[in-house]
Amino acid sequence: MILDTALWSSLPVPALMLDGDDLIISSNPAAESFLNMSSKSLTGQRIWEKVMIDAPLEEPFDRARKNRSSLFVNDVNVGSGERAPMMCNLQFAPLQGSEEVMIVMISPREIASRVNQHHSSEKAAKSAIGMAEMLAHEIKNPLAGITGAAQLLSMGLSTEDQEMTDLIVEESRRIVKLLEQVEQFGNLRPPLLKAVNIHDILDRARQSASVGFGAHMLYIEDYDPSLPQTLADGDQLLQVFLNLLKNASEANKEGGAIRLHTFYDTSLRVRRSDGTQARLPLQIEIIDNGPGLPPEIANDIFEPFVSGKENGTGLGLALVSKLISDGGGWITVDSVPGRTVFRISLPLAPKETEVGEN
Repeated sequence: MILDTALWSSLPVPALMLDGDDLIISSNPAAESFLNMSSKSLTGQRIWEKVMIDAPLEEPFDRARKNRSSLFVNDVNVGSGERAPMMCNLQFAPLQGSEEVMIVMISPREIASRVNQHHSSEKAAKSAIGMAEMLAHEIKNPLAGITGAAQLLSMGLSTEDQEMTDLIVEESRRIVKLLEQVEQFGNLRPPLLKAVNIHDILDRARQSASVGFGAHMLYIEDYDPSLPQTLADGDQLLQVFLNLLKNASEANKEGGAIRLHTFYDTSLRVRRSDGTQARLPLQIEIIDNGPGLPPEIANDIFEPFVSGKENGTGLGLALVSKLISDGGGWITVDSVPGRTVFRISLPLAPKETEVGEN
């Protein structure tokens, strides 16, 4: 069997090579990145034990091997013990020149669909925020009048009746606070992009969380120390991390674990609105073992006013999405009961920027 190593390594889709016993004998870099597992940990392992495929494929695969024919499987969830499942298309094909070796190619479908969803959410967020800002400005004035009138009325009322005017004042102030959060979207300054170290910001967020709202959580650092700097607004990125850690902590009220995972993925490219492509190789994952997002809102979690919390405003993750998008990054979420992964993808800092910052 002759294998062109350069060609194999250059394949843009995850690919595995299997021997006659369904053992993995080779994996390309795209497969290692997709499965979040090294070639060493994959080699010699049975594919069905390392690659989780949500379909009974062993028998049809055996027939395809026996007949030396191809097998196509569309719209199945594929994952591993190290990453959440993703909707994919699969292709199994015999390796020419070999009697038993088969090649498996995995084509993720969610990348494209999530990019479209990301852009749709971004447009919806801007429209909703614009409308909300206008309404916030118009509503705050009459609310101030209502609050003042209730306070004046309370001066001539009995203690029992004052409870009602106090309720009016309290609820009016709560609405004002909500409106101020809405107005925050429009008042955000443009990001001040410069070279920053992802791990420094993650550590600041973790330290703040561990002595405050997330003191009941266990934090696991799983960093790739070789990651280069990213181009981002450090303060806004810290705000993003704190928001995600707060959500994870609140989802695990009885205590749980939050894993902070960083790695490099060269395969991720996103098309900008101007038609150009952006490389976003720096990956940050914030993973918790809580109950997961409610299925009915999982696909819309970055939309404004969508929340899985009781009495939640639905503005926190919309703000996170806006900050990441404004900084040229991309955020997605995978959630199943027991594992929720928020993944942020960021660009590299230009080399001259890195030198200037060091």
